[in-house]
Amino acid sequence: MTSPVLNLTALPRVPEHLRPPVDPRELRPRIVHFGLGAFHRAHQARYTENTAYRSGEPWGIVAVAPRSAGTAAELRAQDCLYSLTELRPSDTVTRVSGAIVEALGMRPGAERLDALLAAPDVSVLTLTITEKGYHRRADTGALDTAAPAVAADLATADTAALTTVVGRIAAGLAARMRAGGAPVTVVSCDNMAANGAALGRVVRDFVAAAPWPDRQAVLDWMAASVAFPSTIVDRIVPATTEADRRAARAALGVHDALPVVGEPYRQWVLEDSFAGPRPPWELDGALFVPDVVPYQLTKLRLLNGCHSALAYLGAAAGRTTVADAMATGWGERLVRSLCAEIAPTLPAGGPDPAAYAEDLVQRFGNPGIRHLLRQIGSDGSLKIPERWLDALRTLRAASAATPVLELALAAWANATRPADDGGQLFGTTDPAAPALGRCWHEGTGPEDTVRRLLHTLGAADLAADPGLVTAVATRLPALRAGRVEI
Repeated sequence: MTSPVLNLTALPRVPEHLRPPVDPRELRPRIVHFGLGAFHRAHQARYTENTAYRSGEPWGIVAVAPRSAGTAAELRAQDCLYSLTELRPSDTVTRVSGAIVEALGMRPGAERLDALLAAPDVSVLTLTITEKGYHRRADTGALDTAAPAVAADLATADTAALTTVVGRIAAGLAARMRAGGAPVTVVSCDNMAANGAALGRVVRDFVAAAPWPDRQAVLDWMAASVAFPSTIVDRIVPATTEADRRAARAALGVHDALPVVGEPYRQWVLEDSFAGPRPPWELDGALFVPDVVPYQLTKLRLLNGCHSALAYLGAAAGRTTVADAMATGWGERLVRSLCAEIAPTLPAGGPDPAAYAEDLVQRFGNPGIRHLLRQIGSDGSLKIPERWLDALRTLRAASAATPVLELALAAWANATRPADDGGQLFGTTDPAAPALGRCWHEGTGPEDTVRRLLHTLGAADLAADPGLVTAVATRLPALRAGRVEI
């Protein structure tokens, strides 16, 4: 017998304890979120839903899909309901989530989005668009106004034609200023160091480059009325499998076309710098602090750094998921050793590195989380400079040993080998894939190839470190043969 589709009509069929804690029909559009992916639905949406329940305030989310209008349509077909399953080591817990009150495609929903971005009741914008979505120049962090998508957005006055989230936010803020200018906070939830400052920079750059006669007035208003706090988000959210879909259907008694799964652990640390009203997310455990840097660097360098290392080493060893890599004889040793090596580079005021490492061992080893290494290892040229290279510079400047980071770099280098060299372990989605391939084709030997790869990462200083280059190159033969030697 076919299960009914999850929606408001079918919701009474779901066991009461698995329904949203607050009636979704009581929520109002107060937050606009760009990026209708699984992570948002498992993280910020869950915090917001629980906060609405605990505070009695009707904080609802309008979720905007920048590219996939189909996902937004699927969510609308379910009255914006979906399920979240926590994958615990010994069992699972599934619950319907109702924090999202509208779902829009960014271009098809342009008219409605125009109204929302100018509405005073909308006081928070959030986004999860990955590093690529910021269109930053690698050398300066400024907006790459020469990028085709950015240039096209700068040349149009039609908001329905905008394709970049940066351009859409900039245009929305300009419209808000022209409509009266209620203060608003724009919150990046992407894994980047100083993500708030990075977002503020590219949005201001877009406004400054736009052909609007009032662009200076928009910039002046933004300086007084728009905040870009930095944040740290943390929850492992693997890709949903067909088995996950069947399990959600069995638990709920209805069919969910858009279920998400995640680990039990979640964390959200936010810089306490908001321009207007915000949800009291602290009621659900979010932490508001004056400075997120100690938490941010700990998360980027330890959790994300270990994730990337496990991805590239695990792929070399023929592993598929993080839990698979942790089940090897070297997985736990890698996490503890890398955390210990990087710990001296972390500022005071954040989590204890040793305790954090032990938490990572437990989280990464959870067999219920099938977090794919190819998902983690994608777009490495954008990720590893923040996750590894700054720590590596600090340690080498102090003449400290860096064997685990050298091994991790070698594993990444091995993963960049082009297809005609038996490589492309992570495909060609990395924006630097053509340049990385040329490093292998044009390199005169392993050390020259490593130097070229480091230059591609914008790390000319590390490429000029002969000890580092030799150490990384020396590791390559074993990795090519599928051996991980720690």
